[in-house]
Amino acid sequence: MTTAPKDADRVIIFDTTLRDGEQSPGATMTFEEKLEVTDVLVEMGVDVIEAGFPIASEGDFESVLEISKRAKDSVICGLARAHFKDIDRCAEAIKPARRGRIHTFIGTSPLHRKYQMQLDEEAVFERVVASVTRARSYTDDVEWSAMDATRTEPDYLCRCVEAAIKAGATTINIPDTVGYATPEEYGALIKMLRERVPNADKVIFSTHCHDDLGLAVANSLAGVANGARQIECTINGLGERAGNAALEEVVMAIRTRKDVLPYSTGIDTTMLMRASKLVSAVSAFPVQYNKAIVGRNAFAHESGIHQDGMLKNAQTFEIMTPESVGVKATSLVMGKHSGRHAFREKLKDLGYQLGENALEDAFMRFKALADRKKNVYDEDIEALVDDEVAHADDRLKVISLAVIAGTTGPQSSTLTMSIDGVEKTVQSTGNGPVDAIFNSIKQLVAHDAVLELYQVHAVTEGTDAQAEVSVRLTENGKTVTGRAADPDTLVASAKAYVASLNKLIIKRKSQGAQAVA
Repeated sequence: MTTAPKDADRVIIFDTTLRDGEQSPGATMTFEEKLEVTDVLVEMGVDVIEAGFPIASEGDFESVLEISKRAKDSVICGLARAHFKDIDRCAEAIKPARRGRIHTFIGTSPLHRKYQMQLDEEAVFERVVASVTRARSYTDDVEWSAMDATRTEPDYLCRCVEAAIKAGATTINIPDTVGYATPEEYGALIKMLRERVPNADKVIFSTHCHDDLGLAVANSLAGVANGARQIECTINGLGERAGNAALEEVVMAIRTRKDVLPYSTGIDTTMLMRASKLVSAVSAFPVQYNKAIVGRNAFAHESGIHQDGMLKNAQTFEIMTPESVGVKATSLVMGKHSGRHAFREKLKDLGYQLGENALEDAFMRFKALADRKKNVYDEDIEALVDDEVAHADDRLKVISLAVIAGTTGPQSSTLTMSIDGVEKTVQSTGNGPVDAIFNSIKQLVAHDAVLELYQVHAVTEGTDAQAEVSVRLTENGKTVTGRAADPDTLVASAKAYVASLNKLIIKRKSQGAQAVA
C-alpha cells in the first residue's frame, strides 16, 4: 500500500532522524532512545519514519524490527543498498509493520559511479532494475533513490528513474546528497523529471536535501513547488556534515506561508518543541539559540524597539505564535513564593502529569532551586522534572558531593552515593575537579566503561543558570548517554555520569551479564 496523499496539495513528511540523523558523528542513539523518539514522531503525525539501516548492525536491525511492531500509525521504512542481502534483511526487519516500506538506493553521478562503486553506467542501471524488482517482491511500497542526483547527467537520471518506476517503485527520491544545488536548480530538476519520464504521474517524487550550503529547506520547498509531494527531513536538521532539511522549518514554512506555499501536512505543530528537545537530549546535540522555530531565542525579544512593538501587537515582530509550535508565550512566571497549586498548573502547561509523590518531590526541588536562582524559567522546571522522573528508580544515586578546586592541585572530591539503598563515601583526587569526581564514582562503582563524551550547556541565561550535562560511556560495545541538570555544574556532572552507569546496569541485565554489585 503506497502513501499517496489524499489530495494533490498534501505533502508527505518522511522523517529520517533515526537513520540519516543518527549518522551525525557522535549522535548515536540507544535502542530505548530510538523507541522514545519513535513514539513522539508517531504522535506528532509523521507519515513515514525511516527507522534505520537494518544491514548496518544487529542493533539497527533489532530497533527497526521493534519499531515496526510498535508504531502502527506511520509507515515504517528501512534503508537498503542495491544489494539483495541488504534488501532481504530490510524486508525481514519491516515485516511486522502494519505498513512497511523498503527504501533502496544507489549512486548515479559520474563521481559516485567511478570512485565510490567503480561501475559503469550500464552496471549501475542494471542494479537499479534488480534492486527495485527485489524490493517489490516483498512489499508494494518501494522507494528508490538516486544518490547524488543533483550531480547526475540529466539524460542518465531520466533513464534510471524510468527504469525504477517500471520495476515497481512507488516513490522516487531525488537527493541533493552533498547539498550542492540551489533552489532554482533543484526545482527545475524535479520539474524536468516529472515532464520527461514516462509514468512520472503514477509515483510520488520526494526531496532529500542536505544543508552544506544552508539551502536544504529552500531546496525542499522548491521541489514541492515543482511537483514533489514528499519531503525527507529530520528533527532539528540533524544529519551528516551540515545536516538535513529541518522538519520543523519545512512544516512551519508551509503552515505560515500558504499564500505562496498552498500545501498541507499532517503534522501537529504544537509538538515541534517537544520533539526538538527530546532529539537534542538523546543525541546530545544542543540546539543553537537562534535556530529557526525551536531555538531558545526564536520567540525572545530583547531590543527596546522590538519589545515596544510586541506590547502593542505581537504580529509586528512574530510571524507565528509561540503556542503554534509548542512554546509557551510567557516563561518568567515562577519563583520562590509560588505555591503547590501554581506549580501543579505550570507542570500541566508544560505537558507533565505527575502523581502526588512525584509532584511533591518535584515541588521541593523547585523550591530549593528558586532559593538559589534569581530567575526560574520554564526550561529550568522542565530540566528539573525530567531529571527527577528519569532517575526515580535508579540503583545508583548521588547523595552529596564536596569538591576542592583551584590553582593549587591536586583537586579532590568527597562523594557519597546510594548503591542499592546503601550509602557509601569515598574521597579521590584528579587532574581537575571533574576528573576527581569521576574517579570517586569509579572507586565506588567499578567498571571498564570508556568516557566518549562530556558536554555542558546552560539551560537558561545568566551566571546562576542550571547546567545540563551529557555523559556518554561505552563498555563492551554498549553505548549509553546519561543527562542531568543542576545549578552546580560539578553536581550535574556527577549525576550525569551516574545516570550513564545506571543505563549500563540495565543493558548488562538485558544481555544476561553480571550487574554491578
